[in-house]
Amino acid sequence: MDFLSALILGLVEGVTEFIPVSSTGHLIVVGDWLHFTGERAKVFEIFIQLGAILAVVWLYRSTIRRVALDWKGDPASRRLIVNLMIAFLPAAIVGFLAHHWITEHLFNPRTVAGALVAGGFGILLIEGSKPATTLAEVEGMPASKALGIGLAQVLSLFPGVSRSGATIMGGYLLGLSRTAATEFSFFLAIPVMFAATLFELVQSRALLSVADLPVFALGFVTAFVSALLVVKVFLGYVSRSSFAVFAWYRIGFGAALFALYWKVA
Repeated sequence: MDFLSALILGLVEGVTEFIPVSSTGHLIVVGDWLHFTGERAKVFEIFIQLGAILAVVWLYRSTIRRVALDWKGDPASRRLIVNLMIAFLPAAIVGFLAHHWITEHLFNPRTVAGALVAGGFGILLIEGSKPATTLAEVEGMPASKALGIGLAQVLSLFPGVSRSGATIMGGYLLGLSRTAATEFSFFLAIPVMFAATLFELVQSRALLSVADLPVFALGFVTAFVSALLVVKVFLGYVSRSSFAVFAWYRIGFGAALFALYWKVA
């Protein structure tokens, strides 16, 4: 793998991880275009996801510090921790049991194209239903809504669906405001992506070598910096706009992939 490929993939990861367009799907497709595929490619993609999630940790460091220090005496902090645990478990359990089958059978551009298009129409349907907002703040969310978001996140195990898309739209459909659904998706990404990254790196440790460090470091830093910028912009956008633009992007990109890989096939 060369430095230019690492830079491109790091940028793709950082830009797409926290918006509802599927970072995994984009990495699979761009990796295929760069002829960077196989087990080492999957390890690299998992590693740079850690860079993206650290961007969220940095942006929300004050909230994370407050929750970590005050959870014993602050009911709101305890509720947020419990809700994150509840929302984390469904995808963690299903992902652990089905991990090898998913990576073996679903990690290819054609399945990504189908999931992008289907997810795009799903977003349009949810936007068209205009769900009533019953909860404006993450801290006041009941456990039942956290469980619903966790079940929605299971859909994101299918590459191309988008973890952020599933959790944000799941929360929005359950009555969270656009901003609250987005922020909860960001908080939920921290345990989910840390767990997935550590699990994958332990499973694939034999594929890692010291020689890979410069290339991996470049992808990591690129993902961190680009995610830092995108998260700030995305939060401002969703507070005043719908998710329809992401739906149409998914549909258009997915349709283009169908045409490209149908022709290749």
